[in-house]
Amino acid sequence: MREQPEQQAPPVQRLRIRYAKRGRLRFTSHRDFSRAFERAVFRARIPMAYSSGFNPHPRISYAGAAPTGSASEAEYLEIALAQVVDPAGVHAELEEALPPGLDVLQVVESPGGSLADRLEASHWTLDVPTAPDTTAAAVEGFLAQEAVLVERMTKKGLREFDCRAAVVSLAVTPHEQGSRLDLVLRHSTTPAVRPDDVLRGLRETAGLETGGAPLLTRRAQGPLDPETGEVGDPLA
Repeated sequence: MREQPEQQAPPVQRLRIRYAKRGRLRFTSHRDFSRAFERAVFRARIPMAYSSGFNPHPRISYAGAAPTGSASEAEYLEIALAQVVDPAGVHAELEEALPPGLDVLQVVESPGGSLADRLEASHWTLDVPTAPDTTAAAVEGFLAQEAVLVERMTKKGLREFDCRAAVVSLAVTPHEQGSRLDLVLRHSTTPAVRPDDVLRGLRETAGLETGGAPLLTRRAQGPLDPETGEVGDPLA
C-alpha cells in the first residue's frame, strides 16, 4: 500500500503583497512571474507554509493578474507562512530577491477573508498615438452605445461579448504624442473585459486605430465605490 503523504501544519500567518510590473518585465506572463516569485521566496528564506499531498508546494494565492504585455502598479497576491514574521522584513527580502521591474510595493498582514473578493474593479491608463480630439469623439460614440460586441480568443475558443457593460468611466486627456485614455473597468463580467477589448470596441464603433502596441498600465485595483466610481485600496 502506498504511504499516505505527510500532512502539513496549518499556516500561522498570512501576508498580502502588492507588486508592480514595469518596463520590459511587463511582458512577463503570469506563469513566468509565479516561477520567479517562488524562486524569490526560496532565496529570501521566507518560512512558507506548504500544501499537503504527494507534491507539496508553497501556499501562494494570486489574484487578478494583469494581461501579459500590460504594465501594472497594482498586482496582488497572498502568502501563507509557517512562522510569524515582520511584514517589513519580508518586503525588504523580496525586494532584494526579485529582479528590477518586478517590484514589491507593499506587504501587510491579512485581516482574513478573500483577497480576490476585494478586487472589484481596475483603474487603467491607455496611451495611444491618436490626436485628443479624434480620440474624444470616438469615446463619446462608444459611451453612447448600450452594448459594443467584440471578439477575443479565450481558453474556451473564440468568444463574442459586450465590452461596454464593464466600463464604469472612460475619459481622454492629451498626452506626449497623442492621447491618454483614463479607464475604470468592473471585474464582474464573464469573460472579464480587458483594456485591449475596449480599444477593439473603439475601433469597431468609431474606426479608431490605436497602433500595434499602445502602453496599457493598471494604476489601481480594488473595491469599487458605487457613488464616485473610484477604485479603492484592497489592503486598507
